[in-house]
Amino acid sequence: MKIVLDTNVLVSGLINPKGVPAKILNLMLNEKIIVLYDNRILREYETVLSRRKFKFKKEITDPLIDFIKHGGSFIAADPLKIKFKDEDDKMFLEVAKSGDAEYLITRNIVHFPTEQFIVTPREFIEKILAI
Repeated sequence: MKIVLDTNVLVSGLINPKGVPAKILNLMLNEKIIVLYDNRILREYETVLSRRKFKFKKEITDPLIDFIKHGGSFIAADPLKIKFKDEDDKMFLEVAKSGDAEYLITRNIVHFPTEQFIVTPREFIEKILAI
């Protein structure tokens, strides 16, 4: 199953290892889902995960990003000509659409257009459990 992960899901999964976003990270690490990405997304992952306020150790974040690079799928995304509330989030939708992702998972659902494949972490886990 191909998905796109908004950075906020990665952060939440690392902050709370017992929360729903952590379950998504476990699915990724157990190769049950494939994360689609491009260079912009990887750069954002690296930048955000290295912020001091999170106090994440590089021994955790570097292997996670390496896993995404090698276990995920690089997508050369086509640009979308739509307005976004937060233009920084557009790259996630561009990669999702260009890579035919089954889901784009985000905690900021209001930043995205209303589309069935754009879901919160909880909605994604509920859908997976229903399969």
